[in-house]
Amino acid sequence: MEKIAYVNGSYVPLSEAKVSVLDRGFLFADGIYEVAAVLDGKLVDNASHLARLERSVGEIRLELPETIARIQEIQKELVARNKLVNGMVYLEVTRGADTGRDFAFPKGVKPTLVMFTSEKDIVGAPSARTGINVITVPDIRWERRDIKSVALLAQVLAKQAAAEAGAGEAWMIEDGKVTEGGSSSAFILTQDDVIVTRQNGSEILPGCTRKAVVALAEERQLRVEERAFSIEEALAAKEAFITSASLFVQGVVAIDGKKVGNGKPGPMTDRLREIYVEFAKATAV
Repeated sequence: MEKIAYVNGSYVPLSEAKVSVLDRGFLFADGIYEVAAVLDGKLVDNASHLARLERSVGEIRLELPETIARIQEIQKELVARNKLVNGMVYLEVTRGADTGRDFAFPKGVKPTLVMFTSEKDIVGAPSARTGINVITVPDIRWERRDIKSVALLAQVLAKQAAAEAGAGEAWMIEDGKVTEGGSSSAFILTQDDVIVTRQNGSEILPGCTRKAVVALAEERQLRVEERAFSIEEALAAKEAFITSASLFVQGVVAIDGKKVGNGKPGPMTDRLREIYVEFAKATAV
C-alpha cells in the first residue's frame, strides 16, 4: 500500500504529493519543521512539539495555516491512514508560493503545510543496545539555532561527515564547547554522577526529548547541570548519550575514535532510556 501524505488540505498518495517550484521553503528555506515520534499508533510528547512549532513560526513571523488542534487532528489521521504503528510524523510549514522569487515576504499568500509519515522501530533499534560513535565538527550554523528552521545545510554536511567516518552522529563544536549533535541533544555523566547538557539559548535547539529527559531525571532526584562542556570533559566522563524524537535516549560509546567510559552504553544511559520509554508510552495521544 502506498503511503498517504497531506498537502495543503488534501490527503494524497505520497508519489503525488507536490508543492510549487516557487514555494519559499524550496527557494529560501523559509519554513519551519517538526518531527513527532509514534509508538503503538500514538503521538509521543506531541504537545511539546506543537508548542515548539508555534514558537518557531512566531520567531520568523510566519502564520500557521491551521490551528494547533487541527494540525494534531491531521497528524492522527495520517497515522491512521498509513496504519503506522511505530515511526514518525514529519510536518513542514513554509511561507507559501508567490508568483515569482523575491526575498521580501509576499502579501496575500497562504502558507504551505505538508505532512508525511515514516516507519521506524525506535524502541527496538540495535544501536540503542550497542551505542554509537560520534565525530566532532566545527559548528558553522547561523546564530538562531533555537528556531527549528528547514535550513539544515550545515547539519547535512555534519551528518555526511559522520556517515563517511562510520559514526552515528556528529557533535558540533563552538569556542571549544559542544553545542549539540547534527540532529540530537548532547549529554554526559560526570565522574561524580552529574548529568550535564548544554543550557537552552540561541546556540542550540530546545530539544523536546531533551526537555523531557531533564525533567524525568530531576523528578527522580538525579543531579542535572545545564551548562556547556568540552570534548575533553566528555572523554573523561563516565557516560555520554544523545536524545532526539527519532532516537529517544542513545548511548555514545566513542568520540573521534576514543572510548567513553568502558566503550559501552552505561547504566545511567540505559536507565534514562527505560524511564523515557515508559513516559512516552504512558503519555502518548
